[in-house]
Amino acid sequence: MSPILELNTLDFISHSEAQTLRLGARLGKLLQSGDVLALIGELGTGKTRWVQGVCLGLEVSHRVISPTFTLVNEYRASCPIYHIDLYRLENIAEGMSFGLDEYLYGSGIVLMEWADRALDILPDGYLAIELYHLGDTRRRVVLRPYGTRFQRLINEFKKSTFAK
Repeated sequence: MSPILELNTLDFISHSEAQTLRLGARLGKLLQSGDVLALIGELGTGKTRWVQGVCLGLEVSHRVISPTFTLVNEYRASCPIYHIDLYRLENIAEGMSFGLDEYLYGSGIVLMEWADRALDILPDGYLAIELYHLGDTRRRVVLRPYGTRFQRLINEFKKSTFAK
């Protein structure tokens, strides 16, 4: 796995679900209160698997499942973790009706699936995680940092993950 760098992005291939979990866990260990991860990808690209890895890195002891029907699952770690799934929303106004902005601008860690449906209301600083299905269990993962906090986070992630 060799990363491709382009304008502060990190682009690499995950070859299995287990590797996707490990990569998510490495990123999870670097997160702090107030961080927002915006997961983007089609059905079956591994968004929930990535979130499960992040929660593993944050030492969440509960079973992590997609909140497709409940919209938000909350987990406890060193700070609250909000796993949000926007798949079933017709429009962003529906998200605002359940307090989406309070999660995004609160003190917990937000892990939002289908975040491309809410790009207009994301904070200035967040990490976009784009996942693309490449066949079998391989996934292309692109990390795009928005804001200096997430540019630093990407650099830490590269050092902990791709250092030789």
